[in-house]
Amino acid sequence: MKPSHLVLLLVLALAFPAVALAAGGGDGDPGDPGAAVSAAVELEPLQRPVERFHDVVASTADRIEAERLTAIRRREREEREAFEELPGGVSIETLNAIAACESGGDPTIVSASGAYRGKYQFSVSTWESVGGSGDPAAAPEHEQDYRAALLYARSGSSPWPVCG
Repeated sequence: MKPSHLVLLLVLALAFPAVALAAGGGDGDPGDPGAAVSAAVELEPLQRPVERFHDVVASTADRIEAERLTAIRRREREEREAFEELPGGVSIETLNAIAACESGGDPTIVSASGAYRGKYQFSVSTWESVGGSGDPAAAPEHEQDYRAALLYARSGSSPWPVCG
């Protein structure tokens, strides 16, 4: 038998042992079903490494996903802790009252015109003036609270003429 035929039979034997052996991979008559079954039993141990390989791949994927989720949770906790203490003596109750009036407390809301964004309906320029970057409505809620407290400490309730 040519080496290329042996490679093909090995591939078939790993994927479809009974088909490969019935096609001529056994020691006996290729048409003999007993030879195919006998040879399939002999090749069965060769498939166990494939099963172990799949187990290793699956457990590695699970471990990587767990590490990714742990890193995300750690980063979120660190961000939350960085913005936990509100500046300027502003209470979270004051901020919650403003947010309830401005956005119904929704940190992702955007005004119909698109000019005001997030829980406190920041304009992008006001958001940037208190150290924010990017879209206020995409920022974590605890960062929006922190930046609103900075604005309140600096300007009082005047940035929210209706709700302040």
